[in-house]
Amino acid sequence: MILSAVEAREKALADALEGAKKDRDEAARILAEHRAQIEAARDDAQKFIADARILSEKSRADMLERTRTEQQELLERAKRDIVGERDKAIAQLRKEAVDLAIAGASKVIEENLDTDKNRKVVESFLASLSAEGRERKAEGR
Repeated sequence: MILSAVEAREKALADALEGAKKDRDEAARILAEHRAQIEAARDDAQKFIADARILSEKSRADMLERTRTEQQELLERAKRDIVGERDKAIAQLRKEAVDLAIAGASKVIEENLDTDKNRKVVESFLASLSAEGRERKAEGR
């Protein structure tokens, strides 16, 4: 009886040790799995960060290029507008200069036509036209 109790006790201790060993082995396996999962998650996170960094740089480069293109288009449009406005201003100035020249010439001619000398020149010219007209009629007959 004592012997059987000791043997039963030994068997229970051996079973408990065997169970503890199995539990320890299972815990070590689970720990190794968790460490592998943590390492895989860390690698995935690093990959996501690297991908996000690349995507961010590409997006930044695209936005910079778009901004440069828009800036260049605005600059070209502004240059065209400036040239157009300059050409309009020059045309307007020319028109005004011509109008002023004509007005000035009209005043000069108006003043000159009032002089006796100019009247005599015009009358002489008209007379010569009349004489030429009569000569042509005479030749034509």
